[in-house]
Amino acid sequence: MLTTMPNANVNGVHIVYSEFGKNKKNNKHVLFIHGLGSSSITWRDIPDALSAYFHTIAVDLIGFGASDKPEAADYTIKGLSRFIVDFLRKGIRLGIDEKISLVGHSLGGYIAAQVAIENRDIIDKLVLIDSSGMLSGPTPLLTQYLDAAMETNPLIRYDKVKRVFENMYASPSRLLPVAVDLFNYTIEKPGARRAFASSFHNSTTTHIESDKLNEVVGGIPSLIIWGEEDNLIPLNQAGKFAQYLKSAELKKIKDAGHSLFVEKTAKVYEILRTFLIK
Repeated sequence: MLTTMPNANVNGVHIVYSEFGKNKKNNKHVLFIHGLGSSSITWRDIPDALSAYFHTIAVDLIGFGASDKPEAADYTIKGLSRFIVDFLRKGIRLGIDEKISLVGHSLGGYIAAQVAIENRDIIDKLVLIDSSGMLSGPTPLLTQYLDAAMETNPLIRYDKVKRVFENMYASPSRLLPVAVDLFNYTIEKPGARRAFASSFHNSTTTHIESDKLNEVVGGIPSLIIWGEEDNLIPLNQAGKFAQYLKSAELKKIKDAGHSLFVEKTAKVYEILRTFLIK
């Protein structure tokens, strides 16, 4: 059950997030970080369901969803990583001695890994779901995604976004039209295209510092989850993360693409619950 849908002021920026299980005296915290062009609602009911065991938070990143989209914001991975830490400290006021588990999807996975590299002391566990950060450049579907987001003609953009989203699923029939509508509504907001483009270019042309990922994050209990039919960030990227997170568990999900927690919600929930509760 949703306990609150608060807004946070993070360095003068209005940030929207959802919070579950805070009043259940759960002493384990989990933050969900969404992917490029998405928002906290992409996680479906998973944060709410997990609130039976944890205090869960799902945030709309600065520049995305219903959060503010300031033109002057830093939408690089390191900038977004600093935002997450500021959100934890100033937004939800996570105690200085408290640790939190991070669950990041796609762009959110890259951000989560960067947070872990720079803030090892506050991380309990790390979950990377179809994460960017190891790509040598944008995949063809990522390039189509950028093109769709930058399209200014609403009718043309709708068709482009629909085609891209269909290709993010193992089965295109699983795409709900509301997902396309919501993306088109949000991308029209002032500053949204700049946030999207800036994050896209930085995340597809930079790499996670693999030596630090190995040395600093390697000791953190980690889980890698990947859809076997991911066309946006292919399955072979999971192996690259596993190479440096040597103790990480790797879970491959059949009949699932990039939006695997939409296609296989119950399965992803159970994998997360089992890992995080240990």
